[in-house]
Order: sequence, then C-alpha cells, then structure tokens
Amino acid sequence: MRIGIFGGSFNPIHYGHLLLAETAREALVLDRVAFIPAHIPPHKTSKSLLPAEVRYELVQLAIRDQPAFVASDIELQRHGPSYSIETVKVLHQQVPQAKLFLIIGQDMLAVKWAAWNEITRLCTVAAARRPGSKKSGRHAGIKWLEMPQMEISSTGIRKRIAAGRSIRYLVPPAVERFIRERGLYRKEAG
Repeated sequence: MRIGIFGGSFNPIHYGHLLLAETAREALVLDRVAFIPAHIPPHKTSKSLLPAEVRYELVQLAIRDQPAFVASDIELQRHGPSYSIETVKVLHQQVPQAKLFLIIGQDMLAVKWAAWNEITRLCTVAAARRPGSKKSGRHAGIKWLEMPQMEISSTGIRKRIAAGRSIRYLVPPAVERFIRERGLYRKEAG
C-alpha cells in the first residue's frame, strides 16, 4: 500500500490543497491520501485559527467526493504542537508494510523541521513548487510534483471573508456553505 500524508492547518482547506493531493495521488500512484489537520501548527500562528475539530470537519466536507482521500484525526488526539515526525512514526507503526509519502508545498522546505533526517528515512518527501516560493538548500531526495500553479492561500481566503468578499471557486461549495452558515473568519484582522 502507498499512502500520502498531507498535514497542515487547513485554515480553511481550499482547492489548492485538493489539487496538490490529487496531483500527488496520481503522480506517486497512491492508494490513499490522508489529510491530517494539525492540532496546533508549529510553523504558523494566526489569531483566526479555528479549533482543530472544526478544521477537521471542513476537511471531511472538502474530500467527501474523492474515495482515495481520507481525513485523519491522528494529530487531534495529541496535545501540544503537531510535529510531522510523530505522525509519520505512528503511521509507520500502524501500517508497517505501507510506503509513506509526505506531501508538502515547496515553501515548507524553508522552515525548521523537527527530526527532518528521520522523516526522510521513514518516508519519501514529495513537494510541489508554489508561486513565490524561495529556493531552499533542502532539495536532496525530494520527489518533485509537477502541478498547475494556483495562487490560492488560506490567509487570502480568510481576508476575503473578513472583507465580505466571495470565496466561491476558491473552496468546495460544501466548505463555503459551512463557513458562511457558521459565520467563520468574519473578524479576521488585516
């Protein structure tokens, strides 16, 4: 079995995330892509970070039409910051016969990772280039994914909502409806 591990804050999940996961699924011949919302993202701070359970629900809504995509609450079950190495270790123990692929955007190569060498020993890191991403020295052993470039960001979506602007065609309709009905992100600052 070949499993893609796609973690992040997903605050909110959007079509850029879904395109990256589908690109990875196809290019890496993955049987499953696990979307894993971070309980507490170690690399990001946001005043408007929704509770992990709500972000998990948004992920479930976004991926429900793709049977190869699954939502995992593995990081929601742990306290403190969500480090990928902990998730990779747990999945490696749960499914020892599986080949694991950590799916990331190129921008994540520039951040400080906990136990990067151990991550690359336990799984293949697959990265997609992102518009505006800077080059990083951490390119050895990376499996690069070719995908259409989309300039969509969760930050931009939150700002649009706060400004009363449409997010249609940036997020799946079920995600847009959930955000609107719950009044999420309306008080996002700058």
